[in-house]
Amino acid sequence: MTEGSALSLKGKIAFISGASKGIGVAIAEAFAEAGADLALAARDEDGLNAVAATCSALGAKVSTHRAEMGDAVAVKALAHDVLVEWGRIDILVNNAGLTIPQSITDLGLDEWNTTMNVNLLAPVLLAQAFAPGMVERGHGKIINVASRAGLRAIPNNVAYCASKAGIQMVTKSMAVEFGPHGVQSNCISPTVILTPMGEAIWTPGPRTDNKRSRIPAGRFGEAHEVADLALFLASPKSDFLNGTIIPLDGGEGAN
Repeated sequence: MTEGSALSLKGKIAFISGASKGIGVAIAEAFAEAGADLALAARDEDGLNAVAATCSALGAKVSTHRAEMGDAVAVKALAHDVLVEWGRIDILVNNAGLTIPQSITDLGLDEWNTTMNVNLLAPVLLAQAFAPGMVERGHGKIINVASRAGLRAIPNNVAYCASKAGIQMVTKSMAVEFGPHGVQSNCISPTVILTPMGEAIWTPGPRTDNKRSRIPAGRFGEAHEVADLALFLASPKSDFLNGTIIPLDGGEGAN
């Protein structure tokens, strides 16, 4: 049983991928405010530096790592460097993701492989690197950021939908394998979140209006709402929550 009502990550070290924009920025700031130190990774070095400055001002110790998450060799090297610098990771947040909209008939092999490498393979490789230490210490948190697209298909996004459905099942596999050792793995599957990526895909028009109309809350989500849930999943308050796929969707899935 935990005491108090605050969600504290004091003394924890969190790794967050895709930390230079959108949801990754919101999670990094929420974790820093809760007392965590941070290893942040992304392709955008300038964006990383800006986030690092904000989180440092909140009191966190921060390291930044420019990395291409679509390159398996680079991901393994990234994980090695992070462990050398920090010694351990207590919380793994697999947030980096991309979509390359294509129909099934137009799908290219390069686009398929890039999407799978970033959205599905990289999280597995990072878990391979960080989870053994969590298991050895008897505690840890893995948070995978997926999408409602892994629960309900979106036209012309076959690779993205398949990768997000895959990371949801990977989450369950992690829960089964690591759960007996005190490590919880959970997955956030949001509807449209108003990030630069979300706004680029869901441009104004009938398609977007129709999507929004199916959400009982009457709106799309905000990055800080994903971060709030991630903070709960990273905290001791969620120690009995394991292997869940949480649809953060304003009630869209109830329709």
